[in-house]
Amino acid sequence: MTGKKHDDDAETHEKKPDDKLITKHELDELTDTLKRIQAEFENYKKRTEKENIFLIKNANAQLIKELLPVLDSFELAIKDSNNIDNPEIAKFKKGLELIYTQLYSILEDEGLRQIDTENKHFDPYKHEVLMVKECEKQDDMILQELQKGYMLNDIVLRHSKVMISKHNCPDNKEDHDGKP
Repeated sequence: MTGKKHDDDAETHEKKPDDKLITKHELDELTDTLKRIQAEFENYKKRTEKENIFLIKNANAQLIKELLPVLDSFELAIKDSNNIDNPEIAKFKKGLELIYTQLYSILEDEGLRQIDTENKHFDPYKHEVLMVKECEKQDDMILQELQKGYMLNDIVLRHSKVMISKHNCPDNKEDHDGKP
């Protein structure tokens, strides 16, 4: 008999539903949680896609940065050969200019561009001040570019090294005590 009673309990236990019904409030909470998780996942996908695009776009940044001194050397060689009237040097200079143009064109295609300094105000994000000169121009105007700066897409690879102005106005000079 004991065996039969055990079988009856097993049958009735299987027939009883152990799952309770989900209330409308619980269903709403679960739906809300699911929507939030789905939105977070979509934001994650968008963020990683943007990061991947940024990485691909700027993958060559270190290599291009290491090539900047080569560009400087080409520019210096071309500039220094301007004062020589030797026809052989003129041919050599023409070759240098062609190689420089070709190299710069390749780098431009990768997103490289010079930082503009002509008639610009000093921008600490793009320029590095090496010298300050007192003059009649407005404060923080770039007077001279001492070394070209470059950007790759939206990041600065090398800051422009510049000389800026400091306005020398005798009317505003103060003495040592800070009194006008």
